[in-house]
Amino acid sequence: MNLGILKPFSVLLLFIVSLNANVQNFDFNFIKKGKQDNNTLLLIGGIQGDEPGAFMAASLISTHYEITKGSVWVIPNLNFYSIIKRSRGPYGDMNRKFANLSANDPDFNSIKRIKNYIKSDDVKLVLNLHDGSGFYREKYIDNIYSPRKWGQCSIVDQKTLDVPLYGNMEEISKKVVNSINNNLIRESDIYHVKNTKTRLGDKEMEKSLTYFAINNGKAAFANEASKELNLNERVYYHLLAIEEYMNIMGIEFKRKFKIKPKYIKDVIDNDIFISFYNDKIKLPLGKVRNNLRYFPIDENEVLDFSVSNPLMTILKDGKNYVIHYGNRRLATLHADYTKIANENRYINLLVDNKLKSVKFGDIVYVKDFFNIEAISDLRVNIIGYVNKNSKSEVNLDINKNDIEKRFSIDKNGDLFRVEFYKDDSFAGMVLLAFKK
Repeated sequence: MNLGILKPFSVLLLFIVSLNANVQNFDFNFIKKGKQDNNTLLLIGGIQGDEPGAFMAASLISTHYEITKGSVWVIPNLNFYSIIKRSRGPYGDMNRKFANLSANDPDFNSIKRIKNYIKSDDVKLVLNLHDGSGFYREKYIDNIYSPRKWGQCSIVDQKTLDVPLYGNMEEISKKVVNSINNNLIRESDIYHVKNTKTRLGDKEMEKSLTYFAINNGKAAFANEASKELNLNERVYYHLLAIEEYMNIMGIEFKRKFKIKPKYIKDVIDNDIFISFYNDKIKLPLGKVRNNLRYFPIDENEVLDFSVSNPLMTILKDGKNYVIHYGNRRLATLHADYTKIANENRYINLLVDNKLKSVKFGDIVYVKDFFNIEAISDLRVNIIGYVNKNSKSEVNLDINKNDIEKRFSIDKNGDLFRVEFYKDDSFAGMVLLAFKK
């Protein structure tokens, strides 16, 4: 039975964020993978927020790949605000701001920062990911398959660059395309090389990230997956391209899933979670309900949380808090403002006649019933269980049918909250997952 929590805590890379209700921070993440050297791949996703295949692929490199030899720097969410807003660019197209840019432009600091990473002596190859319209073809076929389209191609600004490494850009691009084309989902997804010949007078491309990189002595490429494809298929083609660039650079890696569209979809949708208050609460988000009511929030409206993916954050929306994941609004937390106690302890409970000791934030799997041992200074509240005879719901044999399904964390109705309070302060939470 899939609870949406197949491997909820298998991701080792966490991003710690402190969110004040009145301050939002959309700065991009910069993640170093492997052992730093002077043959580094700089991988960029999310320069345009309406291209989820690009930023989702980059995020998977940061969370589900181990670089065993070499160095990869990942920026999965370069224009994070545009990702949250589902916009190509709330302040204009960021990929047209690398020539001249006013210091008053809202994207100025992000552009300045990414330029410094591009110019780093360690970086030898820059790869910028995009989702493009239609399917690029050298000759016009129709409005979907055309030289004017950008989907399913590897892009270079010029054929060669006079640098010691990777200057044979068109040749490298052809090698990447051949590798992808050996693993197509369908024949119509075929990749081609697109040389924009930017230096010959393409005024728009002269403002792009890759052309800036080339003018600073870096081999630079763009990989485009077609917007005509679904998300996991776009990510599939991006990952094929990224892996081939790593092979060309001699970068070795391990990944935590099979590179097939169905497995990619499962990782994207299910292997995500968020934690609160130093892991007092851990929420698997694969099958999370759209609304979680009476959720404990610090009475000072300061929410400390950590996420398993750099595309995730929480934004305040009126009296509520919304969990965002890339372009998606995963869930709305309806605040139950309370004091947060400084408690870290283990809880004893009987699960299917076996005694277990668990800590706040754990998920406990239950087949038939559970029974929580009384704790002298903590009150226990099983969300969705009604007990009129006791203020604290302990020393009771409780099965799934005793808890109202509508109070579950997940849409399947299998995952429930058990909250612990010390006096009038929230102390921690344990999740109970009923399995067949």
